[in-house]
Amino acid sequence: MEPVDQHFVSAVEVLRASGSPTSSAADEGTVPRLTAMFDAQATSRHLDFAARTLQRSGECFYTIGSAGHESNAALGLLSRVSDPALLHYRSGGFYAARAALSGAVDPVRETLRSLTSSSQDPISGGRHKVIGHRELSIIPQTSTIASHLPRAVGLAYALGKASLLERSTPWPHDAVVICSFGDASVNHSTATGALNAAAYLTHRHKACPILLVCEDNGIGISTRSPRGWVASTLRHQPGVPYFSAAGHDPVALLTATEEALATVRGRRSPAILHLDMVRFMAHAGSDVESAYRSPRAIEADYDDDPLLATARALVENGAWTGDHVLARYEEIRQHVGEVARSVCAEPRLSRRDEVVAPLTYGAARRAAHPSRTPSRTPRRSEAPTGKLVTLAQAINATLAQELEADPGVLVFGEDVAVKGGVYGVTRGLHRRFGSVRVFDTLLDEQTILGTALGAGLAGFLPIPEIQYLAYLHNAEDQLRGEAASLRFFSNGQYRNGMVVRIPGLAYQKGFGGHFHNDNSVAVLRDIPGLVLAVPSHPAVAPGLLRGCLDLARDDGRVCVYLEPIARYHTKDLIGEDRAWLAEFDESTSRRLGDLTTYGSGADLLLVTFGNGVFMSRRAALTLTREGIDCTVLDLTWLTPLPTAALVEAAHAAAAVLIVDETRAAGGVAEAVITALVEAGIRVPMARVASADSFVPLGPAAAAVLVQEDEVVAVGRRLARTHG
Repeated sequence: MEPVDQHFVSAVEVLRASGSPTSSAADEGTVPRLTAMFDAQATSRHLDFAARTLQRSGECFYTIGSAGHESNAALGLLSRVSDPALLHYRSGGFYAARAALSGAVDPVRETLRSLTSSSQDPISGGRHKVIGHRELSIIPQTSTIASHLPRAVGLAYALGKASLLERSTPWPHDAVVICSFGDASVNHSTATGALNAAAYLTHRHKACPILLVCEDNGIGISTRSPRGWVASTLRHQPGVPYFSAAGHDPVALLTATEEALATVRGRRSPAILHLDMVRFMAHAGSDVESAYRSPRAIEADYDDDPLLATARALVENGAWTGDHVLARYEEIRQHVGEVARSVCAEPRLSRRDEVVAPLTYGAARRAAHPSRTPSRTPRRSEAPTGKLVTLAQAINATLAQELEADPGVLVFGEDVAVKGGVYGVTRGLHRRFGSVRVFDTLLDEQTILGTALGAGLAGFLPIPEIQYLAYLHNAEDQLRGEAASLRFFSNGQYRNGMVVRIPGLAYQKGFGGHFHNDNSVAVLRDIPGLVLAVPSHPAVAPGLLRGCLDLARDDGRVCVYLEPIARYHTKDLIGEDRAWLAEFDESTSRRLGDLTTYGSGADLLLVTFGNGVFMSRRAALTLTREGIDCTVLDLTWLTPLPTAALVEAAHAAAAVLIVDETRAAGGVAEAVITALVEAGIRVPMARVASADSFVPLGPAAAAVLVQEDEVVAVGRRLARTHG
C-alpha cells in the first residue's frame, strides 16, 4: 500500500470519530457536486495505484500519475462535455469527472488500456499514454513542456473567427477551450508565448474563449518553483482575469472554477485559473523523491490531500458518514483491480505496419469530427490568360484562387497582410479578402504555428507563413511534437491539416547571411508523416501548392511548402530568354510523388530540387554543348521522396549526379543515394552538396554553397567514367 493510501485510510478512520469542520460551508446544491467529485478523484487515485502495481509486474509502461492533482476534477465536472480540452498529463481527475458526466465512457477501463498500451485504447490505439477521448472532446496531448498551449490559444482564436465568418466547427458556438499545465511549465518559452498571445488578443478585443489552468504543485520534477513567482506571473497578464483556489478546499474550488468558466463563456475572452495543489508519489515511478525532499516535507503535503478534503466536506455536510467514505473508496479500489486484470489480457501492437498506420500516406482514417467544413467552389483564376508570371506571382495567384474557392482558407503570419510579405508574395490578398481571413500575427513563430494548429482543429485550412527558414528552428517542436504527432496519438481521429509556407534556402545576392539564407531542411525531413515540397519554377508552383492543400484538406496532412527566395523574381535562365517565367497554371494539382523532368538525355541524370534546378539546367546546357546528353530531374517532393519515379529515371541513365544545395551532413543527397543503392542502381553515382557551414554574409557565401561550375565539373567526370 502506498503511503498516501495508508494516510487516507487512517485519516478517514479518525474522521469517523471526529466531525469538526475544516472546510468552507456548503449549500445543498454543492453536495451532489462533492459526491461526483469524490468519485472522480478516488477513481483517478486508484488508477495511479494500479499503474504502480502493474508496472512492478511488467504490465504498465507509464507511471506519471495525478495523485494530489485530483482537484482538477472540478473542471471536468463543471465544464461541458462539448468544451474542447487540451490537458496537463496529471489530469486524471478531470478525465474521470468528464467521463462520468458524459455517461458514455468508462474512465477506468479506458485509462487502464492507455496505461498498459492495449491496442483497444480508444484514443491512441496503444501507441502512447495520453489523456484524450474523442467523445469527451479531450484532444490528446503529451504536454511535457507546455507545447500544447499555443495550439489551445489558436483553437480559441479560431472559434472566435468561426463566429465572425458564421462557420460551424466540431464544437458549439459558445464553447470554451480548457487548457491545463504545470507550474514549472510557466517558465518555458512556449507557455510564455501563449500567455502573451492570449493577453495580446484581449488587448485587441479579439474573441479568444480560453480558460488557462495552472496546476501548481510547487515543484517541477525536483526543482522548486520560487514562492509567489507563479502567482505573480499569472496574475499580471494584461487584461486577463485571474482566479485562484486551493485544491484542498473543495467548496471554494467549485465556486472559483464555476466563476472562471462563466467569465470566459460570457466574455468570449481568456481567463486564468490558478490551482494550489500537491504532488504525491513523486514525479513518476522512476523518481526517487527522497533524494531531493525530506520525509517531513513529503508527509506535510498529506494534510492538503484534495481527496481527503472532499471526503471531509461530505461528512461535515451530513451527506456521508466516515464508514460510507471508506466503503466507497474500497469499492472503487476493487473495481479498478478487476478491470485491470481483464485489460492486461488485451493484445498490444506488435507489427511495424500496425504502429505506423496513422502516419501512412493515403491510408489515414477520416476523422469522426471532420477537420474542415466541406464548402468549396471550383478554382478559378484572375491571372490574365497568356501572361507570363514569376515564381512569386504564381504563388500569389494560387493563394488568391484558393481563398476564393474555399472560405475556410486562412493566410497569416508576420507582415503577410498589409505589407503583402517581405517579397510581395501575399500582396493584395488582405485588401481583397479582408482582415479576418488574411491577417498579421505577433512576431512569434510558436504563436504563428499554434494559431495554425488550433485553426486546423476548428475546421479551417490554415496557410501560415514563417518569414524565413532560419526563424522556424525556435518553434519547430510545434511541427514535430504537436502538428505531425496528433494523428499518431489519436490513431487518426484528430487531424490538423495545414500548409506552412516558408521562404528559405540560399543564394540571395548581397543580403542576409545566415538568418536569411538557410539551407538546412534535415529537421523537417525527420518528422514522421510531414510532407515537404519545394517549388522551383512558376510552371510547377501552382500545381504543387494545390497538391499540398489537397493533402491538408482531404487527408489532414501537415505540409511544408518551402519556397526558394532566390528564385522568387527570376525571369531568365540564360541571357534574356524568359525561361524562368510561365503562364499561370489554373487547374493542375500535383499528386504526392509526381516530379518534373527537363530534357531526355541518357548520358547523365542530374537529380536536384529548388535552386539546384536552376543551376542544373544551366549546367546541362554547358554539358550538352560538350556532347553529354543530360536529363534534369526536379524531385519536387523531399518528404516523402518520390522514390519510385526517381528509380525509374535512374534506370534509364548511364550516370547519376545529385545536386544538393543543402549541407553535406544531413542533406537530401544522402537519402537519394540510399534509395538508389537499395533499388539496385549500379551506375556511376556522385553528389555535390554545400559545406557543413552556416551561410556567411556577402561573397563568402559562394565558398560554402554549391556552385554551377562544380556541377559541370563533376558531371563531366561522371560522363567520362561511363564513357
